[in-house]
Amino acid sequence: MHASGPIPVHIAVIMDGNGRWAKKRGFPRIAGHNEGVESVRDTVEACGQLGVKHLTLYAFSTENWKRPQEEVSMLMRLLMRALRDETDKLHENNVKVDTIGDFPTLPIEVQDELTDAMTKTKLNTGLHLHLALSYSGRWDITTAIKAIAEDVRRGTLAPESIDDQLVSRYLATKNVPDPDLLIRTSGEFRISNFLLWQLAYSEIYISTSCWPDFRRKELYEAITDFQRRERRYGMVSEQLQPGKRKPNAVQRFFNNVSGS
Repeated sequence: MHASGPIPVHIAVIMDGNGRWAKKRGFPRIAGHNEGVESVRDTVEACGQLGVKHLTLYAFSTENWKRPQEEVSMLMRLLMRALRDETDKLHENNVKVDTIGDFPTLPIEVQDELTDAMTKTKLNTGLHLHLALSYSGRWDITTAIKAIAEDVRRGTLAPESIDDQLVSRYLATKNVPDPDLLIRTSGEFRISNFLLWQLAYSEIYISTSCWPDFRRKELYEAITDFQRRERRYGMVSEQLQPGKRKPNAVQRFFNNVSGS
């Protein structure tokens, strides 16, 4: 790896392939979700060590409610157990836990565990971990439109003041910078109704690994690939001001932990 450049401020991940990973090995689907928890743990830890400020994990979409009830129930139980088991360690590592999505649609027990995790970690200043639960991009945008329309109806918002910056302030991610990098695992080339507004200029990296096989080595590869890219935001290369080149933090960190 020879690329150099900044570490992404915000990484978003579509954690795909748990079921396929399990099926390939003759396991029930929940086994893939269980193993995926290990991938979450390693990715969160690596992002915190690298200095990533925001990590958003697409954990459960609004469409996932359509899955067999038994699988949905198992996923909710797995989520509760993971929150109970991991919150103390996340707190020790200065990670702040938050959630985006249609919170009231989650089971009360899940809401309680999430509330406990968010309350315990709310003053932490390290990595900000956003769990997208019962979330979809269309839900997010529709909810924002309704809130904007209501404020216009009340007379607290002038229609002519509506622009893209104002819309962003009505989204679930209103206090979060848009993702610099989107990672999707399992080799699929779609964004699956995830952060539709926010991903407008995100760099996309597709990993062929299913999520249970995704570990920090793949994360480093994704970030290194990101560092090689030129982000033009609709402009041409000649318009971009050349910035100071930063040392390759991914390579340096990887070399340190591997002893090379």
